[in-house]
Amino acid sequence: MVSTVVLRRYYANLVAGGLGERLTEAFAKVARERFVGPGPWHVSTGTGYVETPSDDLCFLYTNAVVALRTDRAINNGEPRLHARCLAALEIATGERIAHVGAGTGYYTAILAELTGPTGSIAAFEIDPKLASRAAINLAGSSHVTIYAQSGTEPLGAQFDVIYVNAGATRPLNAWLDALDIGGRLLFPLTPDRAITGMMLLVTRRADETFDARFAVGPVAFIGCDGARTEEEAEQLRHAFARGDGHRIRSLHRYGTPDDTSWCVGDGWWLSTRAN
Repeated sequence: MVSTVVLRRYYANLVAGGLGERLTEAFAKVARERFVGPGPWHVSTGTGYVETPSDDLCFLYTNAVVALRTDRAINNGEPRLHARCLAALEIATGERIAHVGAGTGYYTAILAELTGPTGSIAAFEIDPKLASRAAINLAGSSHVTIYAQSGTEPLGAQFDVIYVNAGATRPLNAWLDALDIGGRLLFPLTPDRAITGMMLLVTRRADETFDARFAVGPVAFIGCDGARTEEEAEQLRHAFARGDGHRIRSLHRYGTPDDTSWCVGDGWWLSTRAN
C-alpha cells in the first residue's frame, strides 16, 4: 500500500509540477481529504457526478473536481487549474491575501502555505455551511480569518493579492479599490456557465493605472452573486467570440473608451493599449 506522504507527493507533482518548488510543496503539504470530507466522493464529469468506488485516497489525489455540495454544483475545483492560477499570482512570503469564494478552505490553506505565518489571509464564503466548515478546517491557522459573507462588498482592508473563485462579468470596484500599489487581482471573467471565460490578471501600478491580461484559460466557474449583469455577459460573449483576448494590455475605469477597447462594461473597459 502506498503511504499518504508518497501519494500526496505524487499528486503535488501531478498538479503543480513545473510551476515552482514552493507551490509544489504547498500542494504536497495540505491534506485535501480534510477539506472535501469523508469518502466515497462525488467527482464532476462536467455534466453530472460519478461516485468513487471507495474512500481510498488514491481517488482523491488526482486532478479530479470533487463536489462540496452536489445540490448546488459547488465543487473543490480542478487542482491543476488552481495551481496555474496561483503560479500566475507569484505570491511572496508575508503578503496580504483576500480569497473570495473560499468554499471549505482547501485553496485557502494552500494560499496560507504560500504567504506563510508572516502574511495574512481574509477568506470570504457566502454559503454559511461551507464557511462553517472552512472555519473548522482552518482553525489551526492563526493568520487566516474566515468571513461568512459575500466578497463583493468593500473588503475593509488593502491587499497584495485578491484571488476570486467565482465567475464575474466585471472587475468589481470593491476588488480594485482594495488592491494596494503593486497588488494583483485574479478572477474568472466569464459570460456564463455555458460559455467558458478566462482568468483576468489585473495589476495595480498607480492610483488609477491597471495593467491587465488573460493569464489562464479557458475556465468555467459557478457564478459570483453580486458580480454579474446580463448586459455585460452579452458584451463578453461577443468579445470572446472574436478570439483576440491575447491582445488585452490594460484595464480602465471612469474614462471614455477609445478605439483600443476590447470590451466595455458599466464604468470599466479593457484595452489593447499598454499603460
